[in-house]
Amino acid sequence: MKKILVIAPYSYLPYFSGGQKFIAKFLDHLSKKVELTVISVAENETSLAKTYNIIPLLKKKFSRYYDLSLAIKITALVKKEKFDTIIWEHPYYAWLANHIRKKTGVKFILHTHNIEYQRFRSLGRWWWPILKWYERWSYKKADSIYFITPEDKNFAINNWGIEESKCVDVPFGIDIKSYPKNREENRRLIGKKHGIEADEKILSFNGLLDYKPNLDALKVILDKINPLLLNHSSFRYKIIISGKRLPEKMNLLKEYAERNIVFTGFAEDITSYLKATDIFLNPVQSGGGVKTKIVEAIGFGVTVVSTDSGASGIEKNVCGKNLVTVQDNDWEKFAAFTITNSNSLSITPESYYNYYYWETIIERLIQ
Repeated sequence: MKKILVIAPYSYLPYFSGGQKFIAKFLDHLSKKVELTVISVAENETSLAKTYNIIPLLKKKFSRYYDLSLAIKITALVKKEKFDTIIWEHPYYAWLANHIRKKTGVKFILHTHNIEYQRFRSLGRWWWPILKWYERWSYKKADSIYFITPEDKNFAINNWGIEESKCVDVPFGIDIKSYPKNREENRRLIGKKHGIEADEKILSFNGLLDYKPNLDALKVILDKINPLLLNHSSFRYKIIISGKRLPEKMNLLKEYAERNIVFTGFAEDITSYLKATDIFLNPVQSGGGVKTKIVEAIGFGVTVVSTDSGASGIEKNVCGKNLVTVQDNDWEKFAAFTITNSNSLSITPESYYNYYYWETIIERLIQ
């Protein structure tokens, strides 16, 4: 069995964001096929890592990214344990990855979640050109690169001259391999829990709510899309908003309670909510990378109405009728598509599960 070392540069257990969940699920499924060790920060709840070992070698502070002592520590560990490969989550430690490869000869695999500089540019960070240079350099140095989307892979090949043979598709996956059979049961339970009538459609949105792209999307739902839906008096619905770290000034969305908005806070079992949902709203317009919430929603049999930007990175050819896209900022059409698509049930096609099921993804990777 292969011995793999992974460097995860921040806390991901328990997970609250899509990025954290991507790492957690990837490592969980990978560890069932290889002998896995992870180097990360001490803030992880290590009891949640049931099939691999976590070594808390990284500092909590930002200085961990330029901690020179890591070169000696990780090099010694790699030589002692004789790892076959090292996978580095994100490009931030590329300087260290390159150094350790020189010292040990062990391959340097870069696992990307998006094109990082584009994400930070969309968030208005002034230093994104520096990151762009460093990120391109890291891609050039890596022996292999795992890409979450075909768009990111093609960007690296066409814009940065990265060899195609180095590029591997590793999408964010789902844990179910077929269309769920208990959607009606979950609809009944969630409806009862939140006082939603049987003839009311359930629309939903979830995410880490202090993350700017998600917060901006939430504000669009509250102030642009929902008022348009309210104008259609014959359309009966509730919008369920779930997520952690809603800004305090938004007062738990209490002022929207009379406008068909249900705020749950962080949902421990988000899958129950997704299985109860008719339409998942995704008016996200920034942030870069694949929106993991869309991947999961479609897997649980939900139809997603999304902006073009929000659907970036999704393999649309396998989504069937479960992904409906609208031009960015066209909220009238967004609301109209939400209403029309809520009245028809779309069964997620088998091809979707063939592409996005975690075990299949890892099997392709191992091969």
